[in-house]
Parts: sequence; C-alpha cells; structure tokens
Amino acid sequence: MQSSNHRLRDMEQHHPLLSASGDVEAGGLGAGVMVGSSHAGHTGGNRTLWFIQDGCGMVCATMTWFLVLYAEFVVNFVMLLPAKSFWYSLLNGAAFNSLAVLALASHLRTMLTDPVRITEEIATLEGFGAVPKGNATKEYMESLQLKPGEVIYKCPKCCSIKPERAHHCSICKRCIRKMDHHCPWVNNCVGEKNQRFFVLFTMYIALISAHALGLSGMHFFTCIKTQWNECSNFSPGVSVLLLIFLCLEAILFLTFTAVMFGTQIHSICNDETEIERLKNEKPTWERRVRWDGMKAVFGSPPSLLWCNPFTGLRLRRLILLTYSRRSGSEFSV
Repeated sequence: MQSSNHRLRDMEQHHPLLSASGDVEAGGLGAGVMVGSSHAGHTGGNRTLWFIQDGCGMVCATMTWFLVLYAEFVVNFVMLLPAKSFWYSLLNGAAFNSLAVLALASHLRTMLTDPVRITEEIATLEGFGAVPKGNATKEYMESLQLKPGEVIYKCPKCCSIKPERAHHCSICKRCIRKMDHHCPWVNNCVGEKNQRFFVLFTMYIALISAHALGLSGMHFFTCIKTQWNECSNFSPGVSVLLLIFLCLEAILFLTFTAVMFGTQIHSICNDETEIERLKNEKPTWERRVRWDGMKAVFGSPPSLLWCNPFTGLRLRRLILLTYSRRSGSEFSV
C-alpha cells in the first residue's frame, strides 16, 4: 500500500505500516536503557551513556572482571613478587598487568558503547545504531524526505524503522545495525561501532590467558626443584589450589576467546555478521573484503592504534556524563 510519497512495510510480516489515509498503525514499544535523552545511545544534545540493564548480562560482566582480577592477584602475589629474579618479576609483571588493563578497558568500551551510535543526521536511515523505539510515526516519516515509491520497513517488535542490515535483539529490545550477536559476557550486542572493542577484548583475554599458563608452568617447574615455602608467601597447599584454579580458568578463557577472535576476524574480512551467516542472507550491499573490511571496523590506515581501546575516548564527554548524573539528569529504563 502506498502513501502520497513513500511505502513503508513490516520487515517480517510485510504488512503496510501506513494506511491509505496515512495513519500509523499501533505498535507496542519495548524496553530500553538511556541516560538523559529520548534515544538510547544518542550522542547529540543531552549526553548519554549506553548501558543494558539485563540481569544475566550484568552477572556475566561482573564475573568477567572478577576472574581477570583473580588472575592478576595470583600472578602478582603468588608467582611474581616472591620470585628471586627482579627482572623476571618486573618484565612479566609489566607485560601481564598492561595486557590486563587493555582487556578490561576493551570490555568497558564494548559494554558501554552503543553498537551503532545514532548520528546527528537523523533525517537519513544510514547511521542508525540502536534504532529509537516507536520512531515509525507519520511526522518522522515526512522528515526523512524519501523518494516517491521508495519502500522502507519497520520492525513489528519495537515499532521502529528498520535500516538495512539491522536485526532485532530480544535482550536489548532494539533493532541493531550490523548486529553480530548479543554477548552476555560484555552485556551488550556486538554491532558496527563496538565490534572493534569486542575483538580487542577477545585478543587481550587470550593473550593474558596464554601468559598466565606459561607463568604457572614455570612456577610449578621451579617450585618442584626447590622448597615450596621459598616459592610463595602462601602455604604450599593454598598456592597449589590457587594455581590449579588459575590454570583451569586460563585454559577455558584461552579456548573460548581464541575461537571467538578468529570467528570475528573471519566475519570482518568477509563483511558478514554471524546472524547473516546463520540465516544465509544474500548480500544486498557492496561487500568489503579482507583489508577493506578491517579498515571499516578498525579505521585506516593500518597502525598500532588498531590495538588501542582508548582511541576516540573523550575525557570531556566522560566529565559531562559524570556531572549530568550528579546534577540529577534523567537515567531511565
């Protein structure tokens, strides 16, 4: 069914959103999270901070931090500080703690970044990330200035205009552009704007897991040759239990994150998300392959900044967020 200047259809059921008279069909609105704005993740006007209040996701994210901090405790206080070699402790401590900080920073950036932020140019469909709920209104449609006969779609679950390559997340209750998957360990969807940080998170976790396994092996080998009391400030029994748990944690994390890292790199190089691959969707977009796909996610030209999770982080924005929250700005769900 066609209105005066455009057609709008449901993405899934292909029913017209607008009637012949141009009235908008009623649609239920899902729940979402935003701070200080009517659009979650909106970066203009009132400053906002993206955060998903999902119980399972918050527990998993907290567990991730606990396990990384536990690894830091065992590596620093059980293995490195009691070591007799100063340079061995210094070099390994600097390397492990630096990688741990980068891993946790990548985790925070993945969790607190809108999977695809909403740009200031809300008059176009490009640039949408977490699509505003219920934005499929007659007034908003008129503001898009669509071409006559152009067909766009809405999501019947969140009553939102659905941009190309967007999928609805049942946990975030929003449509996310280039949604790869929802990861409970980062309590967020992995999408166009935070996929880079998720890749860095998996890479750094894999590196510190491999480093922790190597240090544990060296510590066991050294302590077997000498007295256990000389290897650690803890009793032999406690030291062994702490090291065994660390090794089990490191093996599990290394296996999971290494596989996930490889999967993400493969998806980026093929310009195909995991959802698109599982649904076997035929690409309607011009694919970026190999280095072009990597540049689209990490930026160009290739440099060491690709490995920096702090890139693009604005201190002034964080100060404004903190100030607005202390001054009683809106934090709603």
